[in-house]
Amino acid sequence: MPLAAVVLMTACQNSAATPDEPFVSEAFTAETRTSEPFSSAATEPPAVPSTEHAAEPPTEPPTEYEFRWLQSDPGDIYDATGFVDVSRVIPDAVIDMRYYSDYNFVGTRINGYEEPIAILSEEAAYALRNAADALREEGYRIKIYDAYRPQRAVAHFASWASDWSDTKMKDAFYPSLDKSVLFDYGYIAYYSGHSRGSKVDMTLVYAETGEELDMGGTFDYFDSVSHPDYSGVSSEQYQNRMILRNAMLNNGFSPCGTEWWDFTVNNEPYPNTYFDFPVSSSSLKE
Repeated sequence: MPLAAVVLMTACQNSAATPDEPFVSEAFTAETRTSEPFSSAATEPPAVPSTEHAAEPPTEPPTEYEFRWLQSDPGDIYDATGFVDVSRVIPDAVIDMRYYSDYNFVGTRINGYEEPIAILSEEAAYALRNAADALREEGYRIKIYDAYRPQRAVAHFASWASDWSDTKMKDAFYPSLDKSVLFDYGYIAYYSGHSRGSKVDMTLVYAETGEELDMGGTFDYFDSVSHPDYSGVSSEQYQNRMILRNAMLNNGFSPCGTEWWDFTVNNEPYPNTYFDFPVSSSSLKE
C-alpha cells in the first residue's frame, strides 16, 4: 500500500478521482475575470535565478520518440516503468526544475529531486508533446518548472509548512500571507496530483530568443494574482496565459482554477497511486 500522501500546492491537486472541470474558453473575458484587489508585489516579482537548459532552439527537428506504452504497477509506488524523461520526448523543452534548486518557496532543494530532469507518465508526455508541437508552430517553446513529484518531496513540504518560524522565502512567494494560514487557504494540502505522474507546471518562452512570456506573475506565487482569470493583470499578460491554457486544453489537459501554470492530463493512467521513486535518470526503465 502507498505511504500516506502528504501535501502539495492548492486545492486543485487534492482529488484523485475528480479533477477540476476545465474552464470554458468563451468565459474568459475581461468582464468575467476575477475582480480581487491587485497586488503590485505579484506583478513585479524578484529576479529568478535560472537553472534552465540553453535557450537556443535546436538546429535539427526534434527526435522522434518511440513510445513503449508500458505500465507501472499501481500497487508499487517505486515502479517507474511507465514513466519517461520529458526531454527525450520533447527535446527542445526548457527544463527549470525549481525543486531541484534552492529557489522555491521552501528555500532549499526538495527531497527526492536528485537530478534536474522532468519526468511524466508516458500518456502525459505524449499529450504534452502534442501541445508543444502546436505551440512551436506559433513560435513558442514550453518551459517546465515541475512534473512528477515523489512522495518524499510532498512530505518535505508538509514538514516545512509545519515550521512557522521558517519564513526566509516569504517575500518572494507569499508576502501577503502569514505562513500559519497556508494549509487553511489550500496552498498546502495533503495530496499531490504531481505524485500521480500526470501533472505539469509550466510556462512558455519565445522560440527565437528563449525569453519567457510575461504571465503577470510567477510560478508558485501564493496569491490570487496566480488565478488564470485574475483581473489585475494586463491584457497582454492575460492573453499570454490564454495561449498556454488553450494549447493545453486542445491537447488533452485540464487546467487548475487557481494556478495559471498547472495542468493535468485527462484520463490519468494512475489516478489513485502516489509514487515515491526519486527524480533521477536511474529511476527510469528504458
